[in-house]
Amino acid sequence: MSVPVFLADRLDGSELLLDGPEGRHAAAVRRLRAGERVDLTDGSGAVAECVVREALKDSLRLDVVRRYDVPAPRPRIVAVQGLPKGDRGELAVEMMTEAGVDVIVPWSASRSITQWKGDRAVKALARWRSTAREAGKQARRFHLPEVTEPASTAQVEKLLHDAALALVLHEEAAEPLSRLEVPADGDIVMVVGPEGGIADEEVARFRAAGAVPVLLGPTVLRTSTAGIAAASVLMARTGRW
Repeated sequence: MSVPVFLADRLDGSELLLDGPEGRHAAAVRRLRAGERVDLTDGSGAVAECVVREALKDSLRLDVVRRYDVPAPRPRIVAVQGLPKGDRGELAVEMMTEAGVDVIVPWSASRSITQWKGDRAVKALARWRSTAREAGKQARRFHLPEVTEPASTAQVEKLLHDAALALVLHEEAAEPLSRLEVPADGDIVMVVGPEGGIADEEVARFRAAGAVPVLLGPTVLRTSTAGIAAASVLMARTGRW
């Protein structure tokens, strides 16, 4: 059984108290007890390996065994995710987080059925970020993915222009993703369209920004699964897997 991971702001000192929502989950839900191992992280690479000294009602007293820092993985994988309908956005975020995607950018594409506006945007973004945080802990990631503010098409163009490798997943592309040369450093930015696909005008703008349309395979994947499929190929090609 893998050692559970919890988030903590403070990792210094030989003794730590894990309290708040994380401590409550560890003590009351996971029911961790004295002598069990726990890893704490700040989500930015710092790790404290700990042993539970005492389990309280809604917190844990911990002894720190070892501290270390995990380098950020390179190259970074940035996924621009077209807003899908329903809970498919959270599913996409969960799976891409488990695979190791470093940055997830919500994108309001012209064919997105769902549009984030006002309070809805605030709540939807909070759900995506919560999903990424919980999936990251489950996957024992010590660098949690960043879920950015929603991006416009113009902002996506800039991301693509500045990338070491810029990709657009497209079912009519001629070049398979698996055959592309990938950089050893910098950002690999990939665009995943919504249910209705990426509009021709958007594809043209992204190509002008330096993006390469790429094909995943002979089948058409849902927007919630295309990102994880592409990320898997990129993780293998870059040697991160």
